[in-house]
Amino acid sequence: MNRKELEALILEKYSASPEFLFADSPDCAVFRHVGNRKWFAIIMRIPISKLGIMENRSVNIVNFKLGGDCDDIWEYDGIFPAYHMNKRLWISVLLDGSVPKTVVEGLLDDSFFVTSPLKKK
Repeated sequence: MNRKELEALILEKYSASPEFLFADSPDCAVFRHVGNRKWFAIIMRIPISKLGIMENRSVNIVNFKLGGDCDDIWEYDGIFPAYHMNKRLWISVLLDGSVPKTVVEGLLDDSFFVTSPLKKK
């Protein structure tokens, strides 16, 4: 899945449009809930070296919040501890096709659910 595909999916599925909050990172897109304003996805372009890969190129990534036991996600080469976020609670996913589309979609759904406003009974 690439950046454009993910942005289109987020808009279609969750009616969330990107917000560009950082003047020094104009391509950093934040997606958040309407109700509680919590972030559930952050898409940005970074040097891949920020993920520990010693290459001289930039990549698109998305950061998702984890929702529980995610030990099995580390089997994918394109998933890393989060860049620029709490590494216990967030992950970074390369948007270069190295992680299957179904996995990215599942992580998006989990992140959206984990950050959702609490429902009152």
